[in-house]
Amino acid sequence: MHFPARNCDNTETFYSGALLNHELPIDVAVIGVGAFGRNHARVYHQLQQAGNVRLVGIVDPDTQRADAIAREFSCKAFGSVDQMLMTHSEVQAASVAVPTILHLEVARALMESGVDVLIEKPLAPTLREADELIRLAREHKRVAQVGHLERFNPAVRATLPLITRPMFFEVHRLSVFSPRALDVDVVLDLMIHDLDVVLTFVKSPVKEIRAVGLPILSDKVDIANVRIEFESGCVANFTASRVSTERVRKLRFFQPGQYISVDYERQDVLAFSVGGVAGMPAKPSVNPQISMAKPAVTAEEPLLAEIKAFLQSVRNRSLPLVSLEDGRRALELGLAILEEIGRHAGRIGVGKS
Repeated sequence: MHFPARNCDNTETFYSGALLNHELPIDVAVIGVGAFGRNHARVYHQLQQAGNVRLVGIVDPDTQRADAIAREFSCKAFGSVDQMLMTHSEVQAASVAVPTILHLEVARALMESGVDVLIEKPLAPTLREADELIRLAREHKRVAQVGHLERFNPAVRATLPLITRPMFFEVHRLSVFSPRALDVDVVLDLMIHDLDVVLTFVKSPVKEIRAVGLPILSDKVDIANVRIEFESGCVANFTASRVSTERVRKLRFFQPGQYISVDYERQDVLAFSVGGVAGMPAKPSVNPQISMAKPAVTAEEPLLAEIKAFLQSVRNRSLPLVSLEDGRRALELGLAILEEIGRHAGRIGVGKS
């Protein structure tokens, strides 16, 4: 199985449209205000108070929920995207936080109306729909970003300059059970964050996938363990669960002469090195040959950082940090993992077949 490495060309791509006046707020909306969509509305409301945006409205077919969130954040409620656009054509950008199966339908309506979109992960339920979203964004020259939140985690940003040649990853993402996001398996719900981060760190095609997963409290895979080998020789082990008794968000990896531990939740990075880390003050450790250092991390809510980056791309008409192509790449790997889980389940006669 072969997945291409990310294109690392840093050439900035500009979308058509005049650059927005940096002094004027951007008119925004949130489509879908369930558990996470409400957080998007909260952040836009926060940015509105700073004068960066104007939260025009929120859209949700559950009119009672829409009305309640609209009252909470002092904006208007709409039952559909069409209803909002008919009366508020000034909307320039929107977060799409509807169930994954509706991403294409909702994002299509927005992009065809000239609205830039931040689409929550996973990008789509299928690669065909992901490709259609990419085509629509290109055709209508829209800024389109995917909500891979951990890419904006300050701990991940602080780790990027430390990357040399990662050779082994151990990643755990565990959550207690919640009825949210049960329209997708745990791989596309939780693990996809880490797939995106590791693909960004490793920058190598995938060579082999081995995976096992089981449905526990839903009819989809709720817990999964995956081993991925890359063409570079790097191996990554992932464990994701939404039926755990505790919440864990940790990524650890080894590269020549160095071990790095990232705690997403605490926004904390520790680097253990043979001979020290350039540019970082070393701290004493148990083994005198190994030094420990903590890169400087500036705490920030990842969702706030993500939305600010999206709005900057909207204002500057520039390529977002997490493009639709990035979202497709993580989705392709996630779907391949689910296929392998299905094959394994069929071999042993349990779970998904």
